[in-house]
Amino acid sequence: MLELYRKVGSATLIMEHKNNLRDILPDASDKLVNAIQNSDEARKRAEVELEYDLRYGIEPLTMNDERYPSRLRECDDAPLMLFYKGNANLNQQRVINIVGTRHCTPYGEDLIRRFVTELKQLCPQVLIVSGLAYGVDINAHRQALDKGYETVGVLAHGLDDLYPNRHKETALRMIEQGGLLTEFLTQTNADKINFVRRNRIVAGMSDACILIESAAHGGGLITCDISQSYGRDVFTFPGRIGDHYSEGCNNLIRNNGATLITSAEDFVKDMGWQDDTTLMRAKQQGIERSLFPELSPEEQLIVEVLSKTNDLQVNLISVKTNIDISRLTSLLFTLEMKGVIKTFAGGMYHLLK
Repeated sequence: MLELYRKVGSATLIMEHKNNLRDILPDASDKLVNAIQNSDEARKRAEVELEYDLRYGIEPLTMNDERYPSRLRECDDAPLMLFYKGNANLNQQRVINIVGTRHCTPYGEDLIRRFVTELKQLCPQVLIVSGLAYGVDINAHRQALDKGYETVGVLAHGLDDLYPNRHKETALRMIEQGGLLTEFLTQTNADKINFVRRNRIVAGMSDACILIESAAHGGGLITCDISQSYGRDVFTFPGRIGDHYSEGCNNLIRNNGATLITSAEDFVKDMGWQDDTTLMRAKQQGIERSLFPELSPEEQLIVEVLSKTNDLQVNLISVKTNIDISRLTSLLFTLEMKGVIKTFAGGMYHLLK
């Protein structure tokens, strides 16, 4: 279905061509063709879902929507649609996920607190993503909220429910300072397989994955594996030898599956985000653009693209310049530091003329 959607460009066009799908996608399976040609029940279900979304302020995001996470859109198994309730921009310049065991120890809790506190000083504007589960997830969300970060929880069920229910108070805070995101329709149970599926969203919408604590096997390690498959950076903190919930982290380091960090400063240096505080101060004081800024060939290419079509999101700039998104975000940051471009609401990049 995803391949068909990417080729056609919208669900409306798919339905318009439902009787000649194989002209568009010759390898379309009989199951896919039959499902689309006999979609009356699915259409009724979609109407019920839309009515619920409108009533409760839930935002359906298709892949063509500007608010859809652009990093996730580039992944081969990205969801066709997401459901979002919140106010955070899912396409912020810096997005990380913090994951790990559901049995977070005092050591892990302290790591999260110190990491988020230090990160706030070094990179004031970062979106922190996790899964709102017990342990590392909920600690990451709560520390993000307390330090003034926006934080998004990716759920394994529809937005008509909350699992675990005891995290409801935190979830309500997140809706006002971040958001809740899912690919699942309402009336979907929080089945075990759904937690694995949601990990790809956590990984795909982020620049980097940070594993806090993990046993030798666990959901956090799955997110790390998916992150690596997407070309994302993976980091973890080492733990004491013999500690059950440090075994997964230590194994990951030993097998070169993650970069060892001991602080937020290590992480920021490895990501090349050291200048974020400088940019923040410059924005507060007003960036003064030099008359003749020196630009690298890649920076010049970005300027040329924006000079032809101004106010573009990062995914469109990536397509037009053929620069991958992880590299592009760094270049856009440098151009903003030089006073050449400015970031507007919705993740739009504007060339200052």
